[in-house]
Amino acid sequence: MQQYLDLVRHVLAHGDQKHDRTGTGTLSVFGAQMRFDLRQGFPIVTTKKILFDAVVWELLWFLRGSTNINDDLAQHTPIWNAWAREGGELGPVYGYQWRKWEKFVPDDNGLAYRKTHIDQISQAIAQIKNNPDSRRIIVSAWNPADIDKMALPPCHAFFQFYVVDGYLDCQLYQRSADIALGVPFNISSYALLLSMVARECALKPRYFVHTLGDAHIYSNHVEGLKVQIQRKPRALPGLELANKEVLGFRFEDIRLTGYEHDAFIKFPIAV
Repeated sequence: MQQYLDLVRHVLAHGDQKHDRTGTGTLSVFGAQMRFDLRQGFPIVTTKKILFDAVVWELLWFLRGSTNINDDLAQHTPIWNAWAREGGELGPVYGYQWRKWEKFVPDDNGLAYRKTHIDQISQAIAQIKNNPDSRRIIVSAWNPADIDKMALPPCHAFFQFYVVDGYLDCQLYQRSADIALGVPFNISSYALLLSMVARECALKPRYFVHTLGDAHIYSNHVEGLKVQIQRKPRALPGLELANKEVLGFRFEDIRLTGYEHDAFIKFPIAV
């Protein structure tokens, strides 16, 4: 995970001071990229503890299509609690866009329209299996028509799959990247999703490419990151998955093995 530490050092050294929506203040660079080879081990930050269980619960919650923090899956990870509205609802965030993107089609007489939904995850998996050379295997969470309805617009906006020589790659575009808190979580989440999709499609997971738009360090995260970059990365762990379809995975079907890490570093959330 040296790539992650290099990104931290780069932003600390070269980031521009910028104001932000939360009023906290950031050091920011625009445009960065990391590439992780899953053949070398599962990419998870080792210079602090990452709550991998929370990564798994959140991803399964997204894949269910849920948008409420009172969902039994979401209750295992309180990440979204700070943004939830009354009743625990978040609006049409990631899970809704991934599984239920709204589509309007003409009715039988062509005089009116009715609402249907697009399951982008199922479509992407079908394309990987049936048209692996396609350059359109994309899942988007960024739906301009729904942004104002969301408690928090998607930071990891869309991702694309690429198939070659029995391998599956995935590239994520993340418009807004909280380097201390969000990015380590996102790396493991999308590497896990890549691995799950590869398993269903009888492919080997290879590269996770993480492309960042506004890559920033909040001012109250600087000191903690200065501690973290002094630590030496450890060997990457392994990942064990049940032989299941992506939408059939349960928490107990996913296991990280041999994860060794340094002590947890607490960073405050900027809301």
